[in-house]
Amino acid sequence: MILLAPWMLLGLLALPAVWWLLHARPPAPRTQSFPPMRLLATLAAPPPDATSAPLWRVLLRCLAVLGLVLGLAQPVFPRGQGGLPDADCLIVLDNGWAAAGTWSQRIHALDNLLDHLARTGHTARLLLTARNDALDPITVQPALQADLLRSQLDPMLPRAWPTDRLAATHALTTLAGQGWRGPVIYIADGLATQGDTGFAAALAAIGPVHDMQVPQSDIMLLAPPASGQGSLATRLRTVPRDHPRTGQLRLETATGGTLGLLPVNLPAGADHADLAPDLPAELRNKVDHLALEGMAGPAGIRLLDERERQRPVGLIATGSSDTPLMGSLFYLRRALQPPAELREGDLDTLLARPLSVIIAPDGTLGSPESRNKVAAWVRAGGTLIRFAGPLLIQGAGTTDGGGDTPAPQADPLLPVPLMAGARELGGAMSWSKPEHLAPFPATSPFHDLDIPADVTVSRQVLAQPSTDLDSHSWARLDDGTPLVTHAALGAGQVVLFHVTSTAEWSNLPLSGLFVGMLQHLIDQASGIETPAGATLLAPYMALDGDGTLVSPPAGAQALRADAFGHTAPSPEHPPGLYGPRNSRRALNVGDDPAALAAQPPIGTVSDLRGQVADLSIGPVLLVLATMLLLADGLVSIVQRGRLWRGRGLAALTLCCAVGMAGANAQAADIPPDVPRAALETRLAYIVTDHPEIDDVSKEGLQGLSDYVNARTSAMLGHPDGVTPERDDLSYYPLIYWPVTPDATTSPARTAALNTYMRHGGILLIDTQGQDPATAPENASSYTGSAPGTAAALKRMTAGLDIPPLARLDSHHVLSHTFYLLHDFPGRYDGMPVWVAQEGDSTNDGVSPVIIGSNDWAHAWAVDATGNTPYAPVPDGAEQRVTAYRFGVNAVIYALTGNYKADQVHVPALLKRLGE
Repeated sequence: MILLAPWMLLGLLALPAVWWLLHARPPAPRTQSFPPMRLLATLAAPPPDATSAPLWRVLLRCLAVLGLVLGLAQPVFPRGQGGLPDADCLIVLDNGWAAAGTWSQRIHALDNLLDHLARTGHTARLLLTARNDALDPITVQPALQADLLRSQLDPMLPRAWPTDRLAATHALTTLAGQGWRGPVIYIADGLATQGDTGFAAALAAIGPVHDMQVPQSDIMLLAPPASGQGSLATRLRTVPRDHPRTGQLRLETATGGTLGLLPVNLPAGADHADLAPDLPAELRNKVDHLALEGMAGPAGIRLLDERERQRPVGLIATGSSDTPLMGSLFYLRRALQPPAELREGDLDTLLARPLSVIIAPDGTLGSPESRNKVAAWVRAGGTLIRFAGPLLIQGAGTTDGGGDTPAPQADPLLPVPLMAGARELGGAMSWSKPEHLAPFPATSPFHDLDIPADVTVSRQVLAQPSTDLDSHSWARLDDGTPLVTHAALGAGQVVLFHVTSTAEWSNLPLSGLFVGMLQHLIDQASGIETPAGATLLAPYMALDGDGTLVSPPAGAQALRADAFGHTAPSPEHPPGLYGPRNSRRALNVGDDPAALAAQPPIGTVSDLRGQVADLSIGPVLLVLATMLLLADGLVSIVQRGRLWRGRGLAALTLCCAVGMAGANAQAADIPPDVPRAALETRLAYIVTDHPEIDDVSKEGLQGLSDYVNARTSAMLGHPDGVTPERDDLSYYPLIYWPVTPDATTSPARTAALNTYMRHGGILLIDTQGQDPATAPENASSYTGSAPGTAAALKRMTAGLDIPPLARLDSHHVLSHTFYLLHDFPGRYDGMPVWVAQEGDSTNDGVSPVIIGSNDWAHAWAVDATGNTPYAPVPDGAEQRVTAYRFGVNAVIYALTGNYKADQVHVPALLKRLGE
């Protein structure tokens, strides 16, 4: 035990005085003869005063004084501080990104160390191995008292870049050169670097090293994916461990909503895991970043930029487009997969869904009607990529034999006027040879592509000479004739390859250059200005040590566009977003290609998690001393008071006991076998064999119940999970039933649900997405995918007494039981909701089922922290409010039935609908 204020023990000198005072006796009475004393004998004598306190009271007061003195002396019992120095020391702290996962434990261990130094009266120097955002060099701070050092460390966050142990080694060498020696407390992050050997030697030169770390800590980061994977793919890199590890990868929007979860499994000894989330293109482009659940700091976050956005590309198909090696789409398909989201079909089918680019091979835009449709689409912001060919030549007109006569230009979807006919290069009747490609101009989106020497063009469509032809040319042949031209049309643009999309006129489609050119055009179609390699992109937002996007620090500098993807973060270039909006690039911690390995131990190794705070018993002793003094005072009051006061105290105690007994008796009046749903109104969900689905159902109904309680007079309790064949369903007005692909039914379940619906209960059946097998061709792109749920829904509802159904619209009573609604979205939108046809006599016209696919539970869900983790698409928070309102209408509909269908409400409803 250690006394922080030992001088307070002088108070123990008061104990003899307390003992003497409590045992003091009054002087003995003096005998005096007095004859009238006989008269006093008839009077009742008062009780004699006590001459001394009883022994138990003397001990009580002595213990109170002893506890008070010892408490003020601040006794402390050291725990878990073995091996800590009792001298001035040097604290070396790794504060790079690898320490973020266990940062709170490190600060806690430092607090205990500083407590130890404060008790022993020693100072400490501090060395941080990661540079600060002010670009100051790494140096050893001067010696400080523990309290001053604590004020610096407690609010500190780790840095978003790695440690610089080479610079820390130089600082240690400088300190050793000044002659300072002492013990070293090294709090390591456990990640090896190139400068570890010299760093360990420099630490040992200062003094004995006490290495505090977290053994087998999880050091992970999200890195760029291997080549050839999808745009959302990522590689999870980690320091290998001897045990398997699991986790989850969250796909989050810019507002923090979750669009998807992907399980992560790392076998024992694995150093990486490739993760490839699969989302529809419309949802994929809404993903702002990937987050590794449970991994704190910037290493567990991978920011996405415009390079990862996958744009839907439409290929206009023709009858011969599928011919191997000769089809017009054969090489295009192979060049665009997997970077683009490809959709093939006729023009009307493609235009029915959102597109970024339409690629039109030769002959696909022959009719004026199709050209007008595409022209309107381009003017709205689309990009059209056309390829030349024999049919395009025919549409451009014919020559009168000279071959150089300009043809009339009738096609609005050509970027430049064309010459009639095609130019032959290297044919049997030509003296010329196939032409090579000239270097791309700096203004071309292809400027950073390397041109293979074997790419040649043997035939092309020529553009008519004009003064502005150069401004429309993105690629040329060596002789200066355009190969790729472009022109703006409204808010969009038209691009023309003056060769075919097959290898008939050029071997360009056989080369990797063709792939790069198409990809650059697709990127630019979404408004991306591909910056030149030497273009400097200024920092826009930066990740801090907690993994939160904040304003970039003052020392952050611009970074070249061609340096992204292989530049390690640093104070000059912190991880975050760089550049203007239309060409924004992301720099992530995982862009550093250095391998991850465990750091070798230095000196005496200990687990910093075992560093627990010392046990201070001073406050406990003071509380006990105070309680003893209060008890002594209470005894004195009772002994000096009247008897009725003692009775009053007893009566008060008796009343308290009776009150507690009454409360217990009231609670005991409820039999333990009575369900809570019988005492308060609750919603329910049917339990599935999938815990993750059940958790969302519970969170969703809880969120809906809270929303109903806040906005209506209905009061709902916590939702219950039920199994129909086992539980009594009669307590619940509404039961949510999520459909899973493997869902089945049983006769007992079917009978229980039929009984429930016949007695007025409502089933809300949700497939949580559209089954692709039954989705119509014109289905909304925001419907969500739920494969296998169509067949599962048939199996689940087989045998249920479901009346004829009709599509829910704004005229049904369910659409205006509380809110006036025209749409009924959940997490997804665009799918119909089905209810019983109006006029059905079952349950007084109340529909016993509501069937939909909009995934309401995810839209309603509220997690334990009060957040809404799942983002509705496409309208976000506004759509979530509408989903909540639909849920309120469903609850009120289940509680009141067709009350709002009463004719008394019709005038008011018609008036509001008209407004």
